[in-house]
Amino acid sequence: MPVVVVESPAKAKTINKYLGSDYTVLASYGHVRDLPPKDGSVNPDEGFDMTWEVGNDSKKHVKAIADALKDDNALILATDPDREGEAISWHLKEALTKRKSIKKDTDVRRVTFNAITKQAVTEAMANPRDIDAPLVEAYLARRALDYLVGFNLSPVLWRKLPGAKSAGRVQSVCLRLIVEREMEIEAFDAREYWSVKALLSTPRGQDFEARLTTLAGKKLERYDLSNETQAEMAVQAVSSRKLHIASVEAKPASRNPSAPFMTSTLQQEASRKFGMGAKICMSTAQRLYEAGHITYMRTDGIDMAPEAVEAARDAIKDRYGADYVPGSPRIYKNKAKNAQEAHECIRPTDMTKDAESLGLREADQKKLYDLIWKRTLACQMEAARLERTTVEIASDDKQVGLRATGQVVLFDGFLRVYEEGRDEPQDEDDKRLPQIMEGEAAAFAKAGLRSEFDKAGEKEGAVLEADTGPGPDRNGKAVIGGGDAVLALQHHTQPPPRYTEATLVKKMEELGIGRPSTYASVITTIQDREYVRKDKNRLIPEDKGRIVTIFLLNFFKRYVEYDFTAALEDELDDVSAGEMDYKELLAKFWRDFHAAISETSELRIAQVLDVLDEALAPQLYPPRDDGSDPRTCPLCGEGSLHLKTSRSGGFVGCSRYPECRYTRPLGGDEGQGDRVLGYDNGDEISLRSGRFGPYVQRGEPTEEQPKPPRASLPKGWSADAMDLEKALTLLSLPRQVGIHPEDGEPIEAGIGRYGPFVKHNRLYANLKEVDEVFEIGINRAVDLLAEKAAKRGGGRGAAAKPLKELGEHPEHGGPVNILDGRYGPYVKWEKVNATLPKGTEPADVTLEEAVALVDEKAAKTGKGKKKAPAKKAAAKKAPAKASTAKKTTAAKKPAAKKSTAAKGSAAKGSDAAE
Repeated sequence: MPVVVVESPAKAKTINKYLGSDYTVLASYGHVRDLPPKDGSVNPDEGFDMTWEVGNDSKKHVKAIADALKDDNALILATDPDREGEAISWHLKEALTKRKSIKKDTDVRRVTFNAITKQAVTEAMANPRDIDAPLVEAYLARRALDYLVGFNLSPVLWRKLPGAKSAGRVQSVCLRLIVEREMEIEAFDAREYWSVKALLSTPRGQDFEARLTTLAGKKLERYDLSNETQAEMAVQAVSSRKLHIASVEAKPASRNPSAPFMTSTLQQEASRKFGMGAKICMSTAQRLYEAGHITYMRTDGIDMAPEAVEAARDAIKDRYGADYVPGSPRIYKNKAKNAQEAHECIRPTDMTKDAESLGLREADQKKLYDLIWKRTLACQMEAARLERTTVEIASDDKQVGLRATGQVVLFDGFLRVYEEGRDEPQDEDDKRLPQIMEGEAAAFAKAGLRSEFDKAGEKEGAVLEADTGPGPDRNGKAVIGGGDAVLALQHHTQPPPRYTEATLVKKMEELGIGRPSTYASVITTIQDREYVRKDKNRLIPEDKGRIVTIFLLNFFKRYVEYDFTAALEDELDDVSAGEMDYKELLAKFWRDFHAAISETSELRIAQVLDVLDEALAPQLYPPRDDGSDPRTCPLCGEGSLHLKTSRSGGFVGCSRYPECRYTRPLGGDEGQGDRVLGYDNGDEISLRSGRFGPYVQRGEPTEEQPKPPRASLPKGWSADAMDLEKALTLLSLPRQVGIHPEDGEPIEAGIGRYGPFVKHNRLYANLKEVDEVFEIGINRAVDLLAEKAAKRGGGRGAAAKPLKELGEHPEHGGPVNILDGRYGPYVKWEKVNATLPKGTEPADVTLEEAVALVDEKAAKTGKGKKKAPAKKAAAKKAPAKASTAKKTTAAKKPAAKKSTAAKGSAAKGSDAAE
């Protein structure tokens, strides 16, 4: 039987169904060899020779394939149909040849299929080929480049930037995109502008909205209404005039469907619609592919096989009718140069099966398959036909003009199945308009626009504070007039949005950075390295990521330039097409890169920080309102601010450290940094930033007091809002609430690791709010402590009160009691806990019944072997005192060990009973 090798066991299982017992199908479990993570694995001095080794996890899989070849001297390499799959086949052939499992007469063939269906697999088996050498060389070039960059650049980062973890050929460019977007946001200066809209009514009583486009006879530009006064005048100008319909123009329009999915567009849409990260998207698609539900999921291609196009058209006709099938098939052509091995798009293998009919159980698989199925059908459906209407409204004196727009869907076409998501909200007025006739009057509607905002303000022209939420076109104030029918809205221009995984993939694709197969791993890596964090699906650079990016831009700029990285990708494509020698590409790259590494390695850390400090100066030290030097330390007023690094990233600190401990994060302003809050009894009270967040401190460390009083800011307390009074309140904790009436011991209130609390001796009770620490009185504190004691059976270390005391154990002594535990009532004697039988009332249990339950439990657990009575035990131990110190020590060790084990066993027994 020929041995067929694929990557994964899931794929092997699916293929085995189609090939039957005539073949042995095994899995390689991914790459079987890799470059060892040590110097010299790629040797530039020896023609870029590469040293490979079989991974420990892969050795057993390679052995299984080698053993199978002993029975049949034929090997079919059926790994994935891309560059990586070709590389795995090459690695397998090389590894098996080295083991002498592949001999001169071994029949080695390569087959590829774009979908795991019986037809695709059967056709592939009938058309084998040799391993594609140019594809393998493109893989070797990529792997060598990634090794040379990572293995040589990462150590430079470690030495020059404490806390930096790694750099990569594509990873660092991707990080640069995120960091530069954040810097754009921070440098953004918002601009105010206003817009005016009116709610109008037709003679038939139907309302519609229109926006102001002409004022004082001139076309209104975006920023023409730049303040509230101008907005009020515009509202007055509109509301004081009679309006009529100047023109109504209806134009037919159409919308065509989007192309079928390739890897990048699938990742983008999964992120938009489901918030699914690139890594999860690809692993989910991998499982769908291996199960035979979709075609191969790593592709730059958007073309579809002719038979798949016909199948899609047939499925559309059966489900939605002939009207939804266009007269001729839609043809989509690849835009990318040398689309990766000219693969097909990502599509279902069976167009007739939707997600429900497949019976997919995993939610992610069901959602992603449904997305792919709908997009594929939609791409072959008829266009949507629309009618877009534009209505021009004018005043009789032509001084004021408004416009209303809307659209009507005449035929939904592909929209019946699918509509592509959007990365950011778009200003697109698709409201449906009522019947409007040219020349008729346009009166102000009675309903008004006030309902969109707070009901505050009664007089015309009143300014309303409108809580309209975040967004580029709705924020701030409103001016209302015309009997509530005319409204001016205040807007502020918005900075560019942070990247989502979807928009980042789209940007990388536009710039030609990386390839579809790398996007998911690159985005995952920069998050794993803690260079970037994801918050509400947006990617935000950490200080560590900023420092690494600025370092690379200053010392290795060429290698993080977008056009350089894109050009390198094109050259790698040339290698895969057989048009360029991969060693020539490596030699050209290494010559300049090695020189840059050597030059930077000689720099001292202080020199590197000086360069980065200067490069970041506009962001780190913006001009101050009072015109003073922005580098002067705001805490001591003497030192100079400078960029510093730590294991957790970069920060701004004072040059007078340790005398002055002012610090602030890279992305923060002076209000977020360390500062003096005031003085109390001659001590300086300051706000500082620590490893675990902001805290307040009294004074400075001295020989007599190396650790001055400190207090962390509680959750919900803002560092910006801290003042001297609040700081002194925190430093005064714990606060004595009063004296406990039962034992005369003090009750304290404070803030601990788990939040606010009141404390009496060793008993703690949590408080809901931080403010209660400063307000709680003695009566409420006693009540809370009593409640906590009752829940815990009298407090930590105290014995729970028995439900019933039965007396002494008749044979071994010791009290036998019934207690109420977590899992119901139980009998307790010494360290043995025995649960009462179901339905037994504690009050009805006798001593004899309880002893029987205890003895039965003790026999099962081995804990019932009662030691001799205390007096006898003491008598036996007495001679040990006369022994030598050495013997006493030796005798005690096993006893202590046994006692510990007994304690652990008792604890487990108690947990089970309670």
